[in-house]
Amino acid sequence: MEDSAAGKPKKIGPRQCCICNQKRAALKRPKTLEQICRECFYEVFEEEIHQVIVENQLFKPGERIAIGASGGKDSTVLAYVLSELNKRHNYGLDLFLLSVDEGITGYRDDSLETVKRNEMQYGLPLKIVSYKDLYGWTMDEIVKMIGLKNNCTFCGVFRRQALDRGAALLKVDKLATGHNADDIAETVLLNILRGDIASLNSICTYAYFKRLDYFSTECIYSPNAYRGFAREFIKDLERIRPRAILDIIKSGENFRISTSTKMPEQGTCERCGYISSQKWCKACVLLEGLNRGLPKLGIGRNRGVHNNQKDIKPSNGTKSLESKQCGTLDF
Repeated sequence: MEDSAAGKPKKIGPRQCCICNQKRAALKRPKTLEQICRECFYEVFEEEIHQVIVENQLFKPGERIAIGASGGKDSTVLAYVLSELNKRHNYGLDLFLLSVDEGITGYRDDSLETVKRNEMQYGLPLKIVSYKDLYGWTMDEIVKMIGLKNNCTFCGVFRRQALDRGAALLKVDKLATGHNADDIAETVLLNILRGDIASLNSICTYAYFKRLDYFSTECIYSPNAYRGFAREFIKDLERIRPRAILDIIKSGENFRISTSTKMPEQGTCERCGYISSQKWCKACVLLEGLNRGLPKLGIGRNRGVHNNQKDIKPSNGTKSLESKQCGTLDF
């Protein structure tokens, strides 16, 4: 019996945190492969963000900063950590939460309730801008017209512009948005797949351990999004090789744009005054199609009103983002 017991492999007990060497390790960081406890994880996670802010001089004392807040884990962690670091390190920033209501029943209305709780939890003022007010359409209405195939094109364009317009209304100096390593890797991969070359785990773990109040349901209109296929492919790679996401990001950072490549020149939209490299911004092109009953007018690279504007009467002059909204334009 003794020989049999001696031949059994010994059970390895829980590892100690490799930083403090005192507490039990709670996780293994994919980025460094370190096994660390919760408290040390909080410290290194927050310190890394602080160092990025300081080394890149992202903010200046007295600046007004809007935090894009969807209620999801990325933006919730960003709001919490930035609020904490602002107080801890005396950044001297005025922080605001900025949310976009796309008008998606059963999804965005629920997530906005989370953002409203975050407003109270973190003591940050909240501003909500909606597609209906800005563009005259909700995503529910757009999906009824366009279907589920290209709806994400509309939502992505409108959301980016809505955030900028909300930032202008708040008169902020900068807009901060939360992204994880998966988001960046997906973007790199999508740019390669489209020929357009011109750490989720840490964020999830931080939100879970801190018990932050966030909304975790996927958009009901996103299952068929092109990005979703890239996301699944990256997840498959990560199962085989955990560092695959970071390797893809590193590859993206090493891309170089040819000196002979002509880059777009930033201008302003003739219709609404928003930033655009074309005569009309993408939002106005998409709205033109919706309002004329031709929702696919602005879908694709070479389609749109830019190639057929002879019979369209241009608007008289342009106004600032604060005073003129795409949804109120008279097409």
